Amino acid sequence: MLQQTQVKTVIPYWERWMRELPTIQSLASASAEKIHKLWEGLGYYTRVRNMQKAAQEIVARHDGKFPRDFDDILALPGIGRYTAGAIASIAFNEPRPILDGNVIRVLTRVFGIEENPREKTANQKLWQLAEELVTTAARHATRNTQQASHLNQSLMELGALVCTPRQPACLLCPVRSECVAYRTNRVERLPNLGPRAVATSRRFVAFVVNHRGRFLVRQRPAGAVNAHLWEFPNIETSDDGAVLKRLAARELGLRITAVEKHCTVKHSITRYRITLEAYEVRCAGVKASSAKVRWLTHKELDALAFTSAHRKILTHLRGV
Repeated sequence: MLQQTQVKTVIPYWERWMRELPTIQSLASASAEKIHKLWEGLGYYTRVRNMQKAAQEIVARHDGKFPRDFDDILALPGIGRYTAGAIASIAFNEPRPILDGNVIRVLTRVFGIEENPREKTANQKLWQLAEELVTTAARHATRNTQQASHLNQSLMELGALVCTPRQPACLLCPVRSECVAYRTNRVERLPNLGPRAVATSRRFVAFVVNHRGRFLVRQRPAGAVNAHLWEFPNIETSDDGAVLKRLAARELGLRITAVEKHCTVKHSITRYRITLEAYEVRCAGVKASSAKVRWLTHKELDALAFTSAHRKILTHLRGV
């Protein structure tokens, strides 16, 4: 959950998750619908599917016990070098380096690294520095101390609370006397992440079809963004409102009798700035349900995991 999500956002999700799926075994055997619903709103849903695959592998290959060996952790689905290092060092006090956004910011400033940390040479240098730091910490450990764990957590906390992206609290920093960027007045310039990608605007139209208290929804296909989540039928378009009825008929395969504006939702996915316009649609007759397309009541819709934007449409539909 903490991959690509802030701690304050994760806490209520984690608490709810642990009430519902408190063990590796319960996660391994949970339904896809359950894990997606518990994850609803956290985004990057590949993470939760990989987490279940990892749980299933732990049950099958490690007797249901989370492995302690770094290579075994790294081999689990969805776990890369950073996450494996974080688990091995923080949970098991193994001297393994970590390199997330906060640590990258701290190290580039402290060591005055001008190169873009996303580029191969600079990134390798940062991993080497992180490894030297955690190895040195472990070497100086005394009995019953957790030096590797404490060092890596300290680096992350320093970046999160003091060495922040904007307006860092340098005067409160415990390592400012060692910081090259502070001494050379380059704190605001580092890390050098290069120019930001230009934002691209996109427009979608969603159709909220209500037939006798049931709404038409569909499940996103495997391999797509937000795969396996549910949404109202929608289409990307640049057409104006004059052709909406024709668009709705074509997309839904229904005989449309009326189309009326419902609400507008704005949201962002990576570099895309998306405007989603939702329209209430009335039709004659219904389209048959299937595994991926259903006619459902409000109560049944609430049990499904929706994409964030379409959950907002549903909330607006309920007048909440």
